Amino acid sequence: MGADGSQIGIVSTQDALRQAQDLDLDLVEVAPQANPPVARIMDYGKFKYERDIRQKEARKKQARIEVKEIKFRPKIDPHDYATKKGHVERFLRTGARVKVTIMFRGREMARTELGRKILDRLVADLADQAVVEAHPKQDGRNMVMVLAPSKRPPEPKSTEPRNRREPEAAVPRAAAEPVREHAPDEVVAAPAEAPPET
Repeated sequence: MGADGSQIGIVSTQDALRQAQDLDLDLVEVAPQANPPVARIMDYGKFKYERDIRQKEARKKQARIEVKEIKFRPKIDPHDYATKKGHVERFLRTGARVKVTIMFRGREMARTELGRKILDRLVADLADQAVVEAHPKQDGRNMVMVLAPSKRPPEPKSTEPRNRREPEAAVPRAAAEPVREHAPDEVVAAPAEAPPET
C-alpha cells in the first residue's frame, strides 16, 4: 500500500524500500502471514504517536472501580466503630467498593460470631447506602465481606455559594459617636489646664 492508502500491487522488497526512501517514509510490514506479505509505506513515528493517543483516550473512558479496605477487630470500641463506619460511608459516596475485614487474634478465633455481629450491624447501619456484594466468609484468621454502593444517583452538589456573613466594616470610634450641635450663643469651654507646679 502507498502512503495515501492506495494499492500499489506486488513489487519486490527492494523496489518497495526504494519507493519508501524516495518519499522519506518507512516501509512497514502489516500482514506478514499473508501470501505474499503485505507492507505499507507510512510515517511509522507518527503512526505510533497516534496509536498511543487513541489508547490513552480509551483508558480515560474506562470506568475504574476502586476497592478500599477497612479493618475492624471483634472487640471494637463504639467510638472507633462509628469512626470507621464514617470512613466506609465516605468511600461508598465516592463510588468505591469497600472490603471490610474483621481480624481475629489468638483465642478470638473461638468467637468468630462476634465478628459476624459487627458485619451484620454495619450492613444494617448502611442499608440505604450500600449493598452486600460478597457475603461474609472466613479467610484464615480474617472474616471478609465486600460492600458496593447502592445504585441511587449521587447527591447533586449545590451551585449556590454558601451564605457567609459579610464582615462588618470597621468604623472609626470618633465617627461612631453622635455629633452634638451647639447653639450659636452657647460657648463650649475648653478643658481646664492644670495649674503649673511651683
